[in-house]
Amino acid sequence: MEPQASQVPQESRPPQPPQAARAARGPRLEHRVADGVATVVISNPAKRNAMTADMWRAVPELLAELAADRDVRALVLTGDGDTFCAGADISALRRPDDRQQSLAVRAEEALAAFPRPTLAAVRGYCVGGGCQLAAACDLRFAEAGARFGVTPAKLGIVYPASSTRRLASLVGPATAKYLLFSAELIDDERALRTGLVDELLPAGGLDERVAAFLRVLTSRSLLTQAAAKEYADGRTGREEHWAEQARTSGDRAEGVAAFLERREPRFTYRG
Repeated sequence: MEPQASQVPQESRPPQPPQAARAARGPRLEHRVADGVATVVISNPAKRNAMTADMWRAVPELLAELAADRDVRALVLTGDGDTFCAGADISALRRPDDRQQSLAVRAEEALAAFPRPTLAAVRGYCVGGGCQLAAACDLRFAEAGARFGVTPAKLGIVYPASSTRRLASLVGPATAKYLLFSAELIDDERALRTGLVDELLPAGGLDERVAAFLRVLTSRSLLTQAAAKEYADGRTGREEHWAEQARTSGDRAEGVAAFLERREPRFTYRG
């Protein structure tokens, strides 16, 4: 039986059953919510966590469910075991249509639009569709030894326009072209240097750092975070909306009072 969310300490990963047992459960997205954090796990260990069509299809629905949960303050996307995600299930690409790609784009856009902070916690390979999902998160923390690549040029696939623009915005046009033109994998240090990764952790240090950073995120004002996310992502025409939210939320009054009283603030805005 799967552990309940309250039984999973944030400081460590849940105990992992043997790979054979995990593979027998089939390709799936697993999730849990604890201490204000939703953790979504890409699980297809038989194929290095490759995304099937059903898994792509499940992403927007799952994210909508988590966005509606007012207890969720942040979201972490990670992979089962020691691989983040090796991309799309290539066997599904034999069909001469763009169905798999359109499903991937819808999943990516749903992740990018998630209304709370999102973080990709990356171990091992983060390739193709896996890199597409990681790039759609607000932040990416990686463990030493991670490898990144965007590989449609190996398959003769035109990478989606929205995904190309997001990648270029993240790492710059030159690095985006390098990744897309060559389909070569880059190591963790280059990913950090080019901005694809925000923090690089030593082996065994990813979970502790992610847990600590999430405690910081969930202690801060969601009002500030939600507005900043929209502005940073280029959304316009929302200034009046956020001004009204700021006037009525009470977060500013609480933040100022906490500062003057030298205590931790207790923000209440939930969107």
